Amino acid sequence: MKLGLIVNPIAGMGGKVGLKGTDNVLQEALNKGAHSVAPARAKEFLKKLEVNLTEVKIDILTCPGIMGKEETEAAGFPAKTLPMKIGSKTSAEDTKLAVKLLIDARVDLMVFVGGDGTAEDILDAQQVYGELPVLGVPAGVKMYSGIFAVSPADASDIVSAFAKKETEIAEFEIMDADEKSVRNDSFAVKLRGYMKGPFLPAQIQGSKQISPETTDEKENQTAIAKFLMEEKQSGATWILGPGTTVKSVAELLGVGKTLLGVDLYKDGNVILDVDEEEIVRQVGSWQNTWIVVSPIGHQGIIFGRGNQQISPEIIRRVGKERVIVLATKSKLQSIDGKILRVDTGDAEVDEMLKGYIRVMTDYREWQLMPVR
Repeated sequence: MKLGLIVNPIAGMGGKVGLKGTDNVLQEALNKGAHSVAPARAKEFLKKLEVNLTEVKIDILTCPGIMGKEETEAAGFPAKTLPMKIGSKTSAEDTKLAVKLLIDARVDLMVFVGGDGTAEDILDAQQVYGELPVLGVPAGVKMYSGIFAVSPADASDIVSAFAKKETEIAEFEIMDADEKSVRNDSFAVKLRGYMKGPFLPAQIQGSKQISPETTDEKENQTAIAKFLMEEKQSGATWILGPGTTVKSVAELLGVGKTLLGVDLYKDGNVILDVDEEEIVRQVGSWQNTWIVVSPIGHQGIIFGRGNQQISPEIIRRVGKERVIVLATKSKLQSIDGKILRVDTGDAEVDEMLKGYIRVMTDYREWQLMPVR
């Protein structure tokens, strides 16, 4: 099988530093101390793929330099390089050219390491040059589109199954989130189109499902918030993740809350829109610090999508026993496979979170949910 590989080296750099994306703010992310995310995700994908390749042979065709060649070499994976030149800073045009060259080379499957912006660039290029199956290795900040595997390891499993002709080909939604609006705490997302790709149940994340704005949903969110308030430990510090359900908690606390950011509640006050560094600096006692999050609708992901400010190091310091998951009954029903998922980028932390976790679903109601 011929596999095309594209790595967007700047994808995901705005996550931990609280920029909610990287589009048009790369320099700001670098100034805040951001580090590359995609290369490590690409290497993780490739190393797992090499382990999986016991029955099939895969030839990889990739981009030069930091768009794929460096990652394949670091993973010890032989690959051929596309005849294209890239500069020290890559662009959407580089991605689109790579798509054209991979289509011309007649690869069987195109894998990209990036986020929603990279998926949009590939969609735009395919509309000009033609279609072929695509799979995303998650390395962005939000990733609302359905074309992504849940994790780099899942992507490797999907590629292996595709090579053995054990997958179906499905159409996945490509979503466009306006990052400027997101940074202003306004959720603006639209459907850009559809791309075909391999489907393997439970290992493709699917598109984000928006929470319904109904009276029943709001009442359920408020009931969860009241239950959490009763369970609240005296003097506790809360790291509050994004979403309307968590925002209901802030409303009962009588403090503000960014809808799409991470906030810190401490000593009766809230610090809005914190990044990883600010959380570490502000937390006094990790023994009385709690993380409050809500899964993404349909995807069921509780860490690794849109809340990278709550980094693996922070999760490790808090511990699984002080992670509080909130989800309305309708949101739980919407989650694919009725499984919660984590993709923090740290294998040890992902392993720590696996198993089962209690989810607050209503006033004085819990539900035990599996985490993978």
